[in-house]
Amino acid sequence: MKDLTHTLLDHENLNLVLDSLKLGIIAHTPDRIITVFNKEAERITGYFKKEVLGKDCHIVFESPFCGGKCSFCDGPPECFSGTKEYPLNILAKDGSTHQLEMTVSAIISQDNGFKGVLASFRDVTETFNLSLKAENISSFAGIIGKDKTMQDIFRQIRDVALYNYPVHISGDTGTGKERVAYAIHDISAYGNGAFVPVNCGAIPEGIVESELFGHVKGAFSGAIKDRKGRFELAHKGTLLLDEVADLPLKTQVKLLRFLQEGTFEKVGGEKKVSVDVRIISAANKNLRDEVKAGRFREDLFYRLNVIPIHLPPLRQRKSDIPLLAAHFLKEAEQESSNPVPELSGESLDLLLDYHWPGNVRELKNVIQFSVVRSRGNKILPSDLPLEITQGRNLMLRSPATDPAGSMERYPVQPETMPLKGKLDLESVKIALKKTGGNKSKAARVLGVGRATLYRFLTQYEELKHYADQV
Repeated sequence: MKDLTHTLLDHENLNLVLDSLKLGIIAHTPDRIITVFNKEAERITGYFKKEVLGKDCHIVFESPFCGGKCSFCDGPPECFSGTKEYPLNILAKDGSTHQLEMTVSAIISQDNGFKGVLASFRDVTETFNLSLKAENISSFAGIIGKDKTMQDIFRQIRDVALYNYPVHISGDTGTGKERVAYAIHDISAYGNGAFVPVNCGAIPEGIVESELFGHVKGAFSGAIKDRKGRFELAHKGTLLLDEVADLPLKTQVKLLRFLQEGTFEKVGGEKKVSVDVRIISAANKNLRDEVKAGRFREDLFYRLNVIPIHLPPLRQRKSDIPLLAAHFLKEAEQESSNPVPELSGESLDLLLDYHWPGNVRELKNVIQFSVVRSRGNKILPSDLPLEITQGRNLMLRSPATDPAGSMERYPVQPETMPLKGKLDLESVKIALKKTGGNKSKAARVLGVGRATLYRFLTQYEELKHYADQV
């Protein structure tokens, strides 16, 4: 009796400890029967303890709480003995969305027996939303950017990851479409599966169907055995159809049929194959224009473009260039045993003045080139590729323009000439007002480099908001 009393007290004390934690805690047996569910888990998920204890977690939450990242969909894995950490988006009982940081650990007995799983999770939804509102997030899911357009894209990535709806990502070459697709995959329920990117424009037309859907032995000359296509390889994961506008019309029909029915037939086969795949498409061409030109099926366009995400070119978010350059320099430092130089102010000015036809990918290449070429602790203008420095010379000699208007020359007003190289709050406000909030033009009005003005703006939050509003 005394031992039983002690056991009950120990159990009660354990529950009090768990309920005091600011982490959601769920524990279940090897066959997924929930044994622990604390108050923070109740708050985050919307389920009460009495609803879940003693029940299969997959049945309680209708679909696996961890989605495709769950290690117990087909029973407990024998090899699972460590700890997994990953971001996760969930739908609570009331339909609200929550962004979690999840840690899952194996419960191992003293004799090394596997006794179940302990999952702890923290709700970071409010922190994330506040950071987005204040535009304080400089990176999200591996994507770099503080520009307002990028903050909106971070919000879209978080929201669409919850649902298995087709996403279409548009944007110029080099803007990071594949990275955005991977971010959606990584925080979604399919994140534990494979991420399979395929460049539709790089596959010869004669074998594109075989590459995507696979083929059976003898389907054509050279088909000496059955072969899985990209759809099967992406089962329980995500398939990225990059440059989807380049798909032949015949293949578009087969893709449309899969989106409608969830099945396909291999080339030369008669048996229907069913796979569970999240489809994300991307293109640097405008799909609406391709539809009008008759090169892309309209019904397929509407199937793929359920949730559109557009990535802006780098020339339209130049305030992110210092952040991106610093990120690429840090990457170079991690890959090299030698010290990596810093960007000089003059070099950063040149990067900010360049029009970046190759976008973020080109910026990364420029940084890598300059790191190799530099001989000191600073990347000087002479270390930059010729197209960067020649671009500045052309801009100074003629009123060049680019599609965003960021290269347009703006005459320096006589009253601002004495301010060259020196900035103060009132002068910057006047310049921003004269240029309608265009920071690039304002820098020229003030007679300073763009990087100098951006650095000045980051020191004064009121000016940053002022620039966004004028």
